[in-house]
Amino acid sequence: MIPSWSQRVARLAPKKHELIRPLVENPGDFVFLSIRALAEKLGTDTATTLRIVRTMGFPGYPEFRRYLHEVTIAHATSLQSMLSASAKDSDIPTHVRDSLSQDQKNLNGLRQSIDAERLTALAKRVWSARRIVLIAGDLATSLVLYLEYHLSMLGLPVFAATSPGRIVTVLRSAEKNDLVLGISFHRGLRQTVEGLRQAKAKGAFCVGITDTLISPIVRFSDECFLASVTTQHFGDSYVAPISLLNVLLAACANYRRDHTLRLMSEAEQDEQRGYRWFEDSDSDQSKGSPQSSRTHNGHANRGSK
Repeated sequence: MIPSWSQRVARLAPKKHELIRPLVENPGDFVFLSIRALAEKLGTDTATTLRIVRTMGFPGYPEFRRYLHEVTIAHATSLQSMLSASAKDSDIPTHVRDSLSQDQKNLNGLRQSIDAERLTALAKRVWSARRIVLIAGDLATSLVLYLEYHLSMLGLPVFAATSPGRIVTVLRSAEKNDLVLGISFHRGLRQTVEGLRQAKAKGAFCVGITDTLISPIVRFSDECFLASVTTQHFGDSYVAPISLLNVLLAACANYRRDHTLRLMSEAEQDEQRGYRWFEDSDSDQSKGSPQSSRTHNGHANRGSK
């Protein structure tokens, strides 16, 4: 289990802790510095800085700097995203192009890191699970609802929990044959992290989706997938997470392809002729309906007074 940032900092003596306090409070200001530049900015020497790094549990400065980059991702705020955008003083079209470019980078990162074998193994677990519980909160609720809808189309026993009370209630009866998937980014939403902790303690197989290896989501997951949500504007970009869910759904659908084709064949009737879909004839009927005529005549009468 990877120690958290606070756990690593807690290993330091009080004087050393105070020495690196600026770094702890604003890690993004130091992430690209060499060890010599970092030492100068902290008002100390290179040897002392390296001892601090090793006391925190890092073999050397390169590992520390990579970890610091992850800390920056985890603690990123919407304000920082907007202020750090390369096009912050540009016109709107430039912002639009940069936003699309960042989404493409996120998607490329997912493409390079995705492991088809891991997804195949997860699809097998999805189909063999007694229950599939999806947990999230805040903006990530949209991802859980998206995944729940599609898994339910496959006839799977899926449950979404997106509030603290619902998460606690659904996971109270979690068992080792259940699969629990939690989605949360940056520092990790408390209700999602605690939900995974609760599920793991009960023996359920836990899967996490987050954007950094130092997320607490990783610590309480048996299997974890990373998808960047970096954006050029406020909030998060869910291009990569949605794509990750799509490839998971593709794996699940084709793991039992005959079953999926049978269900989709039944669904096709509704998709082609179901009453839920708007037809041009609906508009024609509404124009000629008695209610429409009464409304039209009513307006006409009022206008003639």
